Amino acid sequence: MAAQPTTTQSTVRIGVLGCGNVGAAFIQLVNDQADVIEARSGVRLEITRVAVRNVSRDREVKLDPNMLTRDAHAVVDDPNVDLVVEVIGGIEPARELISTALGKGKPVVTANKELLANVGTELFAVSDTAGVDLLFEAAVAGGIPLIRVLRESLRGEPITRVLGIVNGTTNYILTKMTEEGADYTVALTEAQRLGFAERDPTADVEGLDAAAKAAIIASIAFGARVVAGDVYNEGISGVTGADIAIAKRLGYVVKLLAIAEISADGEVAVRVHPAMVKNTHPLASVRDSFNAVFVEGKAVDSLMFYGRGAGGFPTASAVLGDVIDAAINLRKGAHATIGTFARLPISPIDQTTSEYLVGLDVADRSGVLHAVTGVFARHGVSIRTAEQEGMGENARLVFITHTAREADVQACLREFRTLDVVKRTSGLLRVIGG
Repeated sequence: MAAQPTTTQSTVRIGVLGCGNVGAAFIQLVNDQADVIEARSGVRLEITRVAVRNVSRDREVKLDPNMLTRDAHAVVDDPNVDLVVEVIGGIEPARELISTALGKGKPVVTANKELLANVGTELFAVSDTAGVDLLFEAAVAGGIPLIRVLRESLRGEPITRVLGIVNGTTNYILTKMTEEGADYTVALTEAQRLGFAERDPTADVEGLDAAAKAAIIASIAFGARVVAGDVYNEGISGVTGADIAIAKRLGYVVKLLAIAEISADGEVAVRVHPAMVKNTHPLASVRDSFNAVFVEGKAVDSLMFYGRGAGGFPTASAVLGDVIDAAINLRKGAHATIGTFARLPISPIDQTTSEYLVGLDVADRSGVLHAVTGVFARHGVSIRTAEQEGMGENARLVFITHTAREADVQACLREFRTLDVVKRTSGLLRVIGG
């Protein structure tokens, strides 16, 4: 049964859990736009309570000190709070707080990708049982309205693949390496200085952040139960200047991509890894901290969504859009169900297919190319292009394969390491848009 509004007026009173970059920006947007929102929607938004770690800290947004509390549960339990915004992150206590709020009939808007990528199915069920909204546009691509499109506009579309750049930190680093020849460490330090990367950048540069987003995208796009642990992920810390240079010379750029696909027989594959993207592909021109996502379907063909994928105000804008929807639904006694999730089989990375760039540092002597191509042939991997870089001690062979199975390419790499003519397997990048 849908929750009934707690007041008879048009005002919806909001409790905010967290007042960092996103929380403060959201409060500022509400303060600045409350009149316009009311005129357009008929609902008045009002910030009532805000949970923070330190009530005495100076903040960029002005708040009545009486609104502040260190006790997040007090915000959720407050009878003067109609709707809860969660921007504290992490799994606990966020899960408990959101469950409690939903159970009390209070809609929740969250930007918490880690939470949804691990226990989203559980929380969606709580939301449906309570009959109130759990909305999460800001959890995936910052200010880009992707989730709403997947949930609503494309609800009847047989989506086959979603791929894109969903982490601004790594895209910024790779842009600097590509355009300025910057070393990975230098580019990362600059990203941290500008606020694009955290002091501990592991979640971004090792692909964990993108993997959480990919799990959410796959769940919504395919109606499948996909969690973060189902997503294969590689980060960009192993991408070298040599990889970037080879890609550029061959007409590609290197990007960290999130890819979610569903096969004709209903098997889902979700992965995050660096990939070479053809210069002519629209994703190749996505620079700096911007994000872009392609949605491919049987009827619509390809759609592209582009914009700021992170940052306080872009993310807060997505939160605010969800809050307006949830507030309107609350006043109507309605909610937007996300539906049920099927237990579809998850395909391991070994069974996925792609084209590949393989780089090998080799001895510069006769018979090397024959030995190496023999390995490819034994494992059923067909070569599209092959060339040699350098001479003598700097000899390197670079191959791009035709579409091949991941397991077969990995078998080639294992055999290459046993050849005395191969000094090192110096590069492996999957190729998109080749």
